Amino acid sequence: MKKLVLPLSLMVPMLVFSQTKKRDTARTTDIEEIVFQKKVTGKTNDLTAVKISAKDAQNVASISGGIEGVIKTLPSVNSNTELSSQYMVRGGNYDENLIYINDIEIYRPFLIRNSQQEGLSIINPDMVSTVNFSAGGFEPKYGDKMSSALNIYYREPEKFELSGEASLIGGRLTAGLASKNKKLTALFSGRYRNTNLVLNTLKEDTNFNPRYFDFQTYLNYHISEKFSLSFIGYYSKNDYEMIPKEQSIDFGSLQRPINLSVFYNGKEDDKYKNMMGTFSMNYKPSDKWKFTLDAFSYQNREREYYTISSSYILQTFDPITGDPTTSYDAGGQIEHARNDLFVRTYGAQFRSRFSPNPNTDIEVGFKYEKENLKDLTNEWKLVDSAGYSLPHEAFVDPRNPGDLKLMYNISGNNHIEPTRMSAYAQYSQKFYWGSSKVFVNAGARVSNWSFNNETIFSPRAQFAIKPDWDSDMLFKLSGGIYYQSPFYKEIKDLDGNFNSNIKSQRSIQAILSNDYEFTMYNRPFKLTTELYYKKMNNLIPYYMDNVRIRYSGQNNATGYAYGIDTRLFGEFVPGVDSWLSASYARVYENIEGKGDIPRPTDQRFRFAMFYQDYMPEFPSMRVNLTLTYAMGLPTGAPVLTDPYTYQRTLPSYKRVDIGLSKVFIDRKDNKKTYGFWGNFEELTLGVQVFNAFNIRNTVANQWITDANTNLMYPVPVRLTGRFFNVKLEFKIK
Repeated sequence: MKKLVLPLSLMVPMLVFSQTKKRDTARTTDIEEIVFQKKVTGKTNDLTAVKISAKDAQNVASISGGIEGVIKTLPSVNSNTELSSQYMVRGGNYDENLIYINDIEIYRPFLIRNSQQEGLSIINPDMVSTVNFSAGGFEPKYGDKMSSALNIYYREPEKFELSGEASLIGGRLTAGLASKNKKLTALFSGRYRNTNLVLNTLKEDTNFNPRYFDFQTYLNYHISEKFSLSFIGYYSKNDYEMIPKEQSIDFGSLQRPINLSVFYNGKEDDKYKNMMGTFSMNYKPSDKWKFTLDAFSYQNREREYYTISSSYILQTFDPITGDPTTSYDAGGQIEHARNDLFVRTYGAQFRSRFSPNPNTDIEVGFKYEKENLKDLTNEWKLVDSAGYSLPHEAFVDPRNPGDLKLMYNISGNNHIEPTRMSAYAQYSQKFYWGSSKVFVNAGARVSNWSFNNETIFSPRAQFAIKPDWDSDMLFKLSGGIYYQSPFYKEIKDLDGNFNSNIKSQRSIQAILSNDYEFTMYNRPFKLTTELYYKKMNNLIPYYMDNVRIRYSGQNNATGYAYGIDTRLFGEFVPGVDSWLSASYARVYENIEGKGDIPRPTDQRFRFAMFYQDYMPEFPSMRVNLTLTYAMGLPTGAPVLTDPYTYQRTLPSYKRVDIGLSKVFIDRKDNKKTYGFWGNFEELTLGVQVFNAFNIRNTVANQWITDANTNLMYPVPVRLTGRFFNVKLEFKIK
């Protein structure tokens, strides 16, 4: 079997290949459907959407989750932690991404501080049929966020099915039912995960007990060909308990190695409970009309409780003998939190689509939401260094060290019940312009939030042209005005209070892209190149506390972002899809006119690869590889400090995950099985190697201060090491 070794020079725009017109052919003047993409479940007119295979999402070797694991290999997406399913897109942070399941917006937990607490992603890969992801410039029907939109459509089973997975870190069980006439279909899935074994690779003497469980269901009843009812239900419960004991961290350089030894007392006990239910009515009186009415409710209860005291000693060692030479600091700290959050949203939305002909769509929608937010915050940190609390003022008399001061103290008791209303309208048209195919999608959305009494208007447009060239190319231009409508995290300031004067952040976006499809070695490939620019104002500055975003609660910054994304997609190996991604991105902010500095999500250069292969002589032996290299983020500065004073970039993020599997039974091979094994449609045994090269990546810095010199030492917070996971997958017919 031949494999392709493609030079990096292919990862540039191919805009000048064979731009000669095709020979004239007979054309008809009748209306014909102009197809830019295949028709699949979850039809979208969004030209910026990238379709991701649900099968690839199931195959990828990823700790955080299937769908997000694949999304993180796209050029526009960045993440510096493997334990989190959250991601950053084109300079945006974790909170700037929309997530939909069957066109219903989904919320993530809010109080997650580190990725160990996060648990299972709400998206269950075993239930997915279609994945549409847009990294910006998306159509008006999607909500008010500045970065990306991910829309997942769940599938309907066609017959009885039972599938599952069991591994060292958890398992899942999915059952599907369908009546003989397929009027009634039901899909049930439950998942359990415990990442204790993975977290033990952190090289800490810590007792972890993270338990994550969720259950989802998708029901459909087709009353007639024109009218159907559906229901999506979701329940998840994540418990995270951590009892740290001691930790030893080596950092510094070969000439000056430094060691931090920490001894702990106390524990952390966090609980996250989420529930969601959506009831939908779908009415399609004809091929031209479609109406959908959704009633939804979401409830989230989160509790973050911890009291952890620690004592530490910071010292250097002789690089030759290894004996301690200098002790820089000895001290301790106490971290305390009693944070409770209750979030409930419920409402309804109406959507309609009118298609007078196969090339025209007119869509409108209205949405009403009632929100209930209860926030109780009591969080503080006391730092002691050489007998003095930090921060402290200079003193003269060593017998009077000064007042006891906390490093920070955040407290708040907030309760609001605002309403949010929004509406959108968009028009999509395909037509010929001379001999070129053209697609236009334009519209706008408007929304109002009663908490800050703000109304925003967001016009958006997309344009694409497919010239009648010998080369198969598609040029796209999209953009508009995109707002980041504030919610719980944006309105909460650094003191813990809600700010009713907060306004939506705004981003003016322009994206120019090119798709070039070609054949090499009789296999299909597609090269996508995108250039983008964002001009932003009313920005709310924020700090990244591990994976938590802490906003300042003030619209006192402006900014801009620009970059280039490239992705080469195709069959590097016959029959299976793989891709290479590369990107360069910059994002800056200007806080109160002090000058431009990189935002905490300033990505710079990033390269990723998702590769699938199999043995030619034994096609049941399969492998997939995920590789990521990303330059470090500028999030190494201490939290709640002046970003103009502390500018420090984390080390680059480098990681390789490998999945190996042996397929014992696959009905698609048309091989007969007998007896007990005849009940199986699929049976696969796999081994996953997470962090194959055991690279100790850094997700954040812990800052230790020498009270004698006031020097601050950044101590890296490491991520997981190498871990071998064994999993068994099955499907019963």
